[in-house]
Amino acid sequence: YHNRIKRLGDIFVSLIIILITLPVIFIVSCLIYLEDKGPIFYTQKRSGLNGKIIKIIKFRSMHVDAEIEGIQWSKNNDKRITRIGRILRAVRIDELPQLFCVLLGSMSLIGPRPERPEIEKNLFKKVPYYKSRYILKPGISGWAQVNYHYGASVSDTKQKLSYDIYYISNFSFFLDLLIFFKTIKLVLNAKGYKPKNIIDNNPNTN
Repeated sequence: YHNRIKRLGDIFVSLIIILITLPVIFIVSCLIYLEDKGPIFYTQKRSGLNGKIIKIIKFRSMHVDAEIEGIQWSKNNDKRITRIGRILRAVRIDELPQLFCVLLGSMSLIGPRPERPEIEKNLFKKVPYYKSRYILKPGISGWAQVNYHYGASVSDTKQKLSYDIYYISNFSFFLDLLIFFKTIKLVLNAKGYKPKNIIDNNPNTN
């Protein structure tokens, strides 16, 4: 019952947000292209419900060759991020295209944030009960995202997992509503998108 209500809410709210932000989507697309003539969107494999691999789509906020040295978590003053990308990340606009993933059913508006399978190989070994995140469909925002800063280390992942487990254990329409409004507040305040200072942002060595 809760999952059906959640799905209907996902579709309804996503459609409204897409329609309202169409002018923003158009302007951002132009700005991204004009900066370096590269692709506007960026697709990435993530782990979804029950660990199934899904594809998410985001506005590209990094240079085209950002991962030439391999997969890394983002860090403060990350030189791989474009000028437009810094603004997009601050106000979370880079996440807007994921609304189409919500409409297609691979994601939800609210849920544990999906991680990259390549990074998870290391997290499985170092973070107990990590796979419990797979119980619910992944979300654009979640309880961990509105209560904890951007995660960029194994220790951050452990902290965020505790929030994800709390959400899974207390999943309800009212909790989703609370997270939704807290997300709007974060977006308006441009907070929570930067990682704390860390020594090593390579997910395979932390």
